[in-house]
Amino acid sequence: MIFFNDHRILFGTALFLFVFLTLYIAILPAMDNQRINKPLPKQSKILTREEKAGKMVFIENGCVACHTQQVRNVEMDNVFGKRPSIPADFAINTRTDFWRNTANLMGTERTGPDLTNIGERQPSTEWHLIHLYQPRAAVEQSIMPAYPWLFIERDYLQPGDVEVKVPEKFIRNRSKKIVAGPKALLLVAYLKSLKQTDYTDKSIVPAFLYKQKKEEGAAKGGENLPDGGALFTANCASCHQANGEGVPGAFPPLKGSSVVTGGDLELYVTIIMKGYDPRPEFATMPAVGTNANFTPEDVTAIMNHERTSWGNNAKKVTVEEVKTIMDKIK
Repeated sequence: MIFFNDHRILFGTALFLFVFLTLYIAILPAMDNQRINKPLPKQSKILTREEKAGKMVFIENGCVACHTQQVRNVEMDNVFGKRPSIPADFAINTRTDFWRNTANLMGTERTGPDLTNIGERQPSTEWHLIHLYQPRAAVEQSIMPAYPWLFIERDYLQPGDVEVKVPEKFIRNRSKKIVAGPKALLLVAYLKSLKQTDYTDKSIVPAFLYKQKKEEGAAKGGENLPDGGALFTANCASCHQANGEGVPGAFPPLKGSSVVTGGDLELYVTIIMKGYDPRPEFATMPAVGTNANFTPEDVTAIMNHERTSWGNNAKKVTVEEVKTIMDKIK
């Protein structure tokens, strides 16, 4: 009865239990995690000032509500990263500030695609800006809300402005120029920083952490090539669209393209590997092949897919032709 009658003993016991449980359940395991889970050897540096500010824009606009940043060890997640996420992937992150520990925006929903490796899957600044201004301009079936308040409408461009080449049908006032606002540029900088780090020594990593070798199918001519359609979907379809028709005023069509179906293979390979910016009415194409470490077989498979799809009926190219060009343009 003394325990219940003496408030000092009662409150002291409750305080001791609270402190003990806090240490045992929260603080000590957290310290142990910090000791065990070190950043991967090749992991990128801490976010720059601009990327960290972009992370705050990501948070304040509720992007984490629909997008995760965690690749699970299930087949459906293979498209989102090189391997499943592990605790070491998040070891380099730091607190947002003293009061907020929103360092790991892992999310719980996949209403939109996972963003773990979006910086490699979609390295184009222009694509991200168009997608933020009006998602349907970049992905016709998208259910993502538009973020027009991150952009500015101007009568004339000013020095330093980054114009967003939005297709006319998505612009309310066609006499205005759409310019990326500061927060839009910061958000895109953060998104482009999201790149999944690979392991340096795969011999010490469980096999399940890596995708299986690409499925190969015998192509005409006796060459074993990767699936060109799958490579196109993973690396090209977000801009040029699955039907090859592109987005008018933003991304050029591959259907009926003279570059795709023509005979200038050096130009074609160079565009894939090094990017392209020939016409001001379209967004700049990044160096997709270089960023994705395409092999001659990958490039050949993509080219043959594009040259024989959507009504295109051009002659297929060989790995030897592509390899010779890739060695030349290095």
